[in-house]
Amino acid sequence: MPTFIAEVRDAQGNVKQEKVEAQTVDSARKKLKQKYQFIQNIRPTRSFDITKIDFQDIEAAINPVTVRDKAVFSRQFAAMVNAGVAMVRCLTVLSEQCGNPKLRKVLAQISTDVQQGINLSDAMRRHPDCFDTLYVSMVQAGEVGGVLDEVLNRLAKVLEDMSRLKNQVKGAMAYPVAVGILAILVFLGMTIFLIPVFANIFKGLGTELPGLTLFMLGVSGILTSWMVLIPIVVIGGLIFAYNQYYKTKIGKLTMDRFFLKMPIIGDLNEKSATARFCRIFGTLTRSGVPILNSLDIVRDTAGNQVISNAIEKSKIEVQQGGMLSNALMREKVFPPLAIQMISIGEETGELDTMMMKVADFYEDEVEQAVKALTSVLEPIMMVFLAGMVAVILLSMYLPMFKVFEKLG
Repeated sequence: MPTFIAEVRDAQGNVKQEKVEAQTVDSARKKLKQKYQFIQNIRPTRSFDITKIDFQDIEAAINPVTVRDKAVFSRQFAAMVNAGVAMVRCLTVLSEQCGNPKLRKVLAQISTDVQQGINLSDAMRRHPDCFDTLYVSMVQAGEVGGVLDEVLNRLAKVLEDMSRLKNQVKGAMAYPVAVGILAILVFLGMTIFLIPVFANIFKGLGTELPGLTLFMLGVSGILTSWMVLIPIVVIGGLIFAYNQYYKTKIGKLTMDRFFLKMPIIGDLNEKSATARFCRIFGTLTRSGVPILNSLDIVRDTAGNQVISNAIEKSKIEVQQGGMLSNALMREKVFPPLAIQMISIGEETGELDTMMMKVADFYEDEVEQAVKALTSVLEPIMMVFLAGMVAVILLSMYLPMFKVFEKLG
């Protein structure tokens, strides 16, 4: 009998993996439902057979489905559904013209499942690598409400906004990262190839070398010998230790809290998380997803354990009849302005509209913060690069100045 692995959440809210034997994914889900309330990412276990290598699977594995791919698919799907094209026909056409090999294969499988009478949302739920809980829940709400095309357009909008926000942050970091890599290459090139040439000249000078020159000669000696492995092993060990620590519950909570408190970057992370929470929650509630289910989804897509815990505690209070804004205010993870605007939305009965306005506001805030950060980092990185080159050149020319003094 086939074995399936699923991510489940126990009564304490902890996420773990559970194995179950069943004939199909649906039967595996039914078995797990008897023990766990929240289940996602059910997938079969696979044994490797070199004679059955599927090169389409390899191509799909190295081409993951991006947020942009899902946004384009949602726009096209919404347009075809709005035009009255049958769902199976829509999926067939979109799978044939899809540029992403993984998404193309998944859409073909979904089309087959829908032909067999399975709901679109249930068919998508079988492919968590492409369609996450947020996507599936909104599609399900669109199916129930008969407004699938409208929900798909909302999905496309939220995915495009999330992609734009992520690209802004990546764009801001591209310049300092590029300059940092250039600085490292320049340092290694001058230290490994240029300083040894001058070292031979220094030996024949017959004068005492300055401390800076001796230090750079020592660095050059380390980089051109086996001792260069020491810093590489140390750095690799620190990265490995950090990854292992972050995988633990306390480690993830500690580091995510630190990321929210970091100077400059922490404020950017907080605003980005606020915009993401409000955008997703507002889109879900506007699409007809119940508020408790919406809180479950935004909790699992928050990307920060501190914020996920705060949303979980807020959900418990909402279940008991409390106000979402009051619960979030006690957790102190979102800016006071966002909390006040959410409170106004609850009082006026337009929570989804207010959430979208808050998301728009903080996305603009993130954009401005990213621009400010870039404008500060650019001169700092240039000064750093120039200073590093100056130190290396100074270490090489200081002994010559001493020689000139003696000759004088």
